[in-house]
Amino acid sequence: MAPPDQDNPQYRVLARKYRPQTLGELRGQDVLVRTLTHAVETGRIAQAFLLTGIRGVGKTTTARVLARMLNCVGENGTGGVTAEPCGVCEHCVAIAADRHIDVLEVDAASHTGIDNMRSLLDAARYRPSLGRYKVYVMDEVHMLSGPAFNALLKTLEEPPEHLKFVFATTELRKIPATILSRCQRFDLRRIDAGELARYFGDIASREQASATDEALALIARAADGSVRDGLSILDQAIAQGRGTVTEDDVRAMLGLADRGRTFALYRHVMAGRIADALEGLAEQYASGVDPVVVLEDLLELTHWLTRCKVTPDAARQAAPEFERTQGAEMAETLGVPHLTRAWQILLKGIGEARVAPDSLQAVEMTLVRLAFSATLPTPEQALKALQESKPPAPAKGSESRAPAVTGDAGSEVPQSFEAVLDLVERRREAILHSHLRHNVHLVSFAVGNIEIRLGKDAPRELPSNLARLLGAWTGMAWQVTPSTRDGAPTIALSEEQEKKALLEETAREPDLSRILEAFPGAEIVDVRDGDKPHARNGNP
Repeated sequence: MAPPDQDNPQYRVLARKYRPQTLGELRGQDVLVRTLTHAVETGRIAQAFLLTGIRGVGKTTTARVLARMLNCVGENGTGGVTAEPCGVCEHCVAIAADRHIDVLEVDAASHTGIDNMRSLLDAARYRPSLGRYKVYVMDEVHMLSGPAFNALLKTLEEPPEHLKFVFATTELRKIPATILSRCQRFDLRRIDAGELARYFGDIASREQASATDEALALIARAADGSVRDGLSILDQAIAQGRGTVTEDDVRAMLGLADRGRTFALYRHVMAGRIADALEGLAEQYASGVDPVVVLEDLLELTHWLTRCKVTPDAARQAAPEFERTQGAEMAETLGVPHLTRAWQILLKGIGEARVAPDSLQAVEMTLVRLAFSATLPTPEQALKALQESKPPAPAKGSESRAPAVTGDAGSEVPQSFEAVLDLVERRREAILHSHLRHNVHLVSFAVGNIEIRLGKDAPRELPSNLARLLGAWTGMAWQVTPSTRDGAPTIALSEEQEKKALLEETAREPDLSRILEAFPGAEIVDVRDGDKPHARNGNP
């Protein structure tokens, strides 16, 4: 027998038809069920309850069940508060039909003001007309204004004995702490995908519909922990397939990529086969798949493969056989560094695709970037390759910059202008050392006789001061003569030119050049030899 037609006026959507009527029917909320059951059995019922969680996990449903628990009188009309409402007494029936006069459901989003709250609280003073308790269910309570919360505060702290509040919210952080402290709080958790799939399978059986395990798993994944969202998808899938729910129908309905195509596309990308990857993307786009969804599927697959590498049993337990087989093969060939790099590129690509004028072009560029980077070595591999390769030849003239021979500072004699700078630096003449590096051009050098051209920022007395200090440090006479000839570039400029040449030569290394091409805007800022100390002043 096929499921009833939705055009039938008697038809109710699955989310309403199978709404839980007792605590025992709630899915995945064991802590809440156990706490409320024990509270009722021991008579420790709070004056206010706060239910928080994502959409569709059962907040409003729990509030209605709680209202029935508080007002149920049993089949014979003599019962009291119970953890298992009978469902047949006048109060249970009226609450289930949303027509009980003492159970008031308020949408706080449309009753945000102080006047609305005052009218509710004024009515709350009166005893219930029919039931044992008045129950105020306030959905999306975080939407109340500040004055409305303040008006509620006093009544919430000392409510009448006949009044109970049940608040529901998806935005817990927006509720004042003074309200939170006066409520018994329950955090309704997301429902596990495996548990959702089993529940949806049970619902499909009750509706006399057939659904494949792959289709149910896909619906559970799309529900993202929400029972109501999943039931809505299942309802639509049953209607689309006229009682038969298949994976292909669900994918077409949700606009999702075929899982096999997703695995194939991922293999092409991670193997660097850019042409095959773009062709696979074009096929999915032609079949109606949103390009951004393709990247989201690849991102989800990257996360799952990483889980397979780190915790194989936990990651593969809930996956279909096809995915477990394919995932095991891919996880063997991909390392965690490659997967984490793919995650970063895909995550950034999704953001770019959402704001790009043409999302397809943005996704194509992301796949190109990912395919190119997938073949690059990891940082450890690149470092090892550089260490094993022949180091770049030093720039011309760098050998002449060897530091002066170390020894007793009073007896050593600088054999080059660079050695003079080293001696000045060791003697802690910082200002003189800075001028010699940046504002002095060497014209000629001989031991005891130096000819220099002063830059515009060099002090005029620099030659005489340098000659005096060198004489005191070396024990011999020095003559430092200013000249008008151009001379060589300053030491600082020469080192800058050498560094630039070294960076350019290093950038031509095969491994580094591929890395630079894969990451536009990246640049080499320093080259260091791990076996040697840094050059003077931190320059390479």
